[in-house]
Amino acid sequence: MAQILAPSPQWQMRITKNSVDTSPLTSKMWRSLVLKQNKKGAVKTSAKFRVFALQSDNSTINRVEQLLNLDVTPYTDKIIAEYIWIGGSGTDVRSKSKTISKPVQHPSELPKWNYDGSSTGQAPGEDSEVILYPQAIFKDPFRGGNNILVICDTYTPAGEPIPTNKRHKAARVFSDPKVIAEVPWFGIEQEYTLLQKNVKWPLGWPVGGYPGPQGPYYCGAGADKSFGRDISDAHYKACLYAGINISGTNGEVMPGQWEFQVGPSVGIEAGDHIWCARYLLERITEQAGVVLSLDPKPIEGDWNGAGCHTNYSTKSTREDGGFEKIKKAILNLSLRHREHISAYGEGNERRLTGKHETANIDTFSWGVANRGCSIRVGRDTEKNGKGYLEDRRPASNMDPYVVTSLLAETTILWEPTLEAEALAAQKLALKV
Repeated sequence: MAQILAPSPQWQMRITKNSVDTSPLTSKMWRSLVLKQNKKGAVKTSAKFRVFALQSDNSTINRVEQLLNLDVTPYTDKIIAEYIWIGGSGTDVRSKSKTISKPVQHPSELPKWNYDGSSTGQAPGEDSEVILYPQAIFKDPFRGGNNILVICDTYTPAGEPIPTNKRHKAARVFSDPKVIAEVPWFGIEQEYTLLQKNVKWPLGWPVGGYPGPQGPYYCGAGADKSFGRDISDAHYKACLYAGINISGTNGEVMPGQWEFQVGPSVGIEAGDHIWCARYLLERITEQAGVVLSLDPKPIEGDWNGAGCHTNYSTKSTREDGGFEKIKKAILNLSLRHREHISAYGEGNERRLTGKHETANIDTFSWGVANRGCSIRVGRDTEKNGKGYLEDRRPASNMDPYVVTSLLAETTILWEPTLEAEALAAQKLALKV
């Protein structure tokens, strides 16, 4: 991950009134995503990037595009708010649209809403109503204008958070005075894999076969090394438009795999921004006719998995003498290794094998510039005596609300016994 210097001053997105000076990402823009299947030398793949299923009727497409691109601002003050929430699996994003009477600047101006939780695996059919609480807003790059995306969390009609509402607990942690005083920063590296739609095989891979071994694909360029760059670039710009604090992107080690980085973000903002960025990526791959996978090990064998490395620092670790604070944080993390692993994503045991730049899932380790450890500390951090640590254990499908709040809880709020601390320090060769 590229070094991140300072977080966004905005902890929640606010929308500027009548912000209609930028254009939405229209369907015409997605035409650049079409793979040139028949060009000589092009990599063959079964993925076909489509905007609509009506491609045989260009006049119909043009009429639909005209309606999609309508600027309704001169005719009404009403806007469209896309309410987004996390579904029953804990990794799926759901959304539906609501008309709002005028542009808004803060989530508190938006009404609560509801949905059928029995259809998302979050409520029984006989009592299926789940209530959406707006928590953060972003500009909508698909509709443009004053239209917005709304990140919500989920409650029963009685006001109790439902079991899949991980944001509620995270917000409690980040509102603790001790945590607030430490101003926790997070930089999250989200890896993902692009799959061909009909065969669920990585983009750019021959159907039923394999590309050449890993090596030339990481940050690579060329038709035989980079598969899906237009999707990555489209997502990058959509995030910037929306107001997500995206800090970079790159092609990953396994062909067809990519990464984007969000941060540094303060506290609960990290989870809001990652979830909104995931939603945008789902929508973009939907339009491109490609499947997004957050599976931590989408292809078995000698191929890298997909993680969600989480860079973390506090006010104490960023100040002079911070390296000792980092070592104390590492000690605490070692003592709660199993608890963190259990919360770091489904299927992570297939990824954390001790190979392919990972530590073994059953063993906690740390090191300077060592990507085969549970926790990596950068050379600059060691040299400067202050900075951040990188938790390399989270899987690509982890919940950022869970991971960020657990890191803050373990390193700021939780204190081990002196005996456990001494034993862990000896085992890890830490002097704290």
